[in-house]
Amino acid sequence: MKIYGLKNCDTCRKALKKIENSTLVDIRADGMPEGLLEAAHAQFGAKLVNTRSTTWRGLSEQERASAPLALLREHPALMKRPLIDRDGELFLGWDQNTQAALGGT
Repeated sequence: MKIYGLKNCDTCRKALKKIENSTLVDIRADGMPEGLLEAAHAQFGAKLVNTRSTTWRGLSEQERASAPLALLREHPALMKRPLIDRDGELFLGWDQNTQAALGGT
């Protein structure tokens, strides 16, 4: 199972600690596999962009109006984290529902 996020993100570290046999992929350093960002956007839509982040607050109105996928490629830290890939099944965030589905409670 792969957890896509940032190595210094507390939520990503919590997920990594709770999910056995998982690997953290730092999206800032390593990027994301071809097609994963598109698949995540198709499934989660606007929820994929974290509009509460400091990165988002630092963007201009013109940048915020950009297409979500272009924004996420330019600013990986804008992605809501973690994005968890379990054999092609995607989960976004580390809430109670995700924890229950992945057995990380």
